[in-house]
Amino acid sequence: MAEHRDSSAMPFRMFLPATSANLGPAFDAAALAFDFGLKVEAVPAAEFTIDAHGRNADQCGKMPGNLIVDTYTRLLEREGKPVTPLAIRLDNDIPLGMGCGSSAAAVLASVAMAAYFGGLDWDSERIVSEASTCEGHPDNVAACWHGGVVLARTASVVRNAAVPTISVLPIPVAVDWPLLVAIPENPLATSEARRVLPRLYSRVDLIHNVQSAMLLVLAFSQGRGEWLSEALSDRVHHPYRAQLCPLLPALTALSGAEGVNGVALSGAGPSVLMFLREDVDRDEVGARVTAHLVEKGLTAELRFTAISAIGAKDTFPMSAAATR
Repeated sequence: MAEHRDSSAMPFRMFLPATSANLGPAFDAAALAFDFGLKVEAVPAAEFTIDAHGRNADQCGKMPGNLIVDTYTRLLEREGKPVTPLAIRLDNDIPLGMGCGSSAAAVLASVAMAAYFGGLDWDSERIVSEASTCEGHPDNVAACWHGGVVLARTASVVRNAAVPTISVLPIPVAVDWPLLVAIPENPLATSEARRVLPRLYSRVDLIHNVQSAMLLVLAFSQGRGEWLSEALSDRVHHPYRAQLCPLLPALTALSGAEGVNGVALSGAGPSVLMFLREDVDRDEVGARVTAHLVEKGLTAELRFTAISAIGAKDTFPMSAAATR
C-alpha cells in the first residue's frame, strides 16, 4: 500500500518533459523525452484557479474548458472521490500543437494530481495507462512519465477494457546525440494530422517500416548515428503529413549531410526533429539549417535540446508509491 500522506499539508510539484513521438517508423509505439517541459505546482483552494506563465500562457490558463482541470475532475468523480479544488501554477516551455507532447504532459499532470489529492493507490503502470486512455495513444505519455527513449505497447492481456494496460520498455541509447527541433509558426491539430492518413497500407510499406523501426533500435543501442538517416525512414505517416508539414520534406533533404544524422517528424507534426552528430558545431548547423529554409521560403524557430533521462515519475510527490 502507498504510504499515507496529508496532501493538504504538502504542495504538489512536478516537472513533465516535452516529448517527441513516432520517431519516424515507430508510429504510435516509441517516443523520447526532451530536456525542457512543463512545471506544475498545486495546492488545495476554495475554487479552481490557474496562474499560467511561459509559452502559450493564455491558452494554458484558459478556463472553463481547461484540459488539466477537466481531466482531474473527471477522474476523481469516476473514482468516487471528493474533488478538491486547486490553485494551480503552470510554467510552460512546451509549444502547444507543435508535436512536442503538450497534451500528454497536461494529461499526465491531471492524472498525477488526481492520484495525489484523491489518495488513489495508483502505481506507475496505472498512471501511464490512465493517461494513455485519456490521451488516445501511449507513446508520448510513456516517454513523458519515464524519460529517455521508450517503447510503449498495449498489453495483449486485458485486465480492464476501459483502461487498457500499457507496457513500457526503455530503449537503450549508447550515444547522447544532440537534438534540434525546428518549430514552425502555426500549430497543427493532431486530429487534422490523423485525418490525412490512409485507412489501409500496402504490405511493402509495412515491411519497410518494420525494417526501419528495428534498425532504429539497433542504431540507438549501438550508437550508430550513420544508420539514423535510413532508420528514421517512414512510409506510414511521413508521406501523407508532408502536405501539412512543409518543414519535413525541406529538412529531410539535409538528412545524412554534414552534422545531421537523421530527420523525422516530431509526433504528428508540424515540428521536425533532427538528430545531430556528437561533435556538431551548433552555430554552424543552425546557420546552415536557417539558410536552407530561407532558400525554400520557410522559417522556423530552432531549438537545440537533448534526450532527458529524467521523467515525470522522478518528480512525482508520491514517487515512493508510484514506482514500486
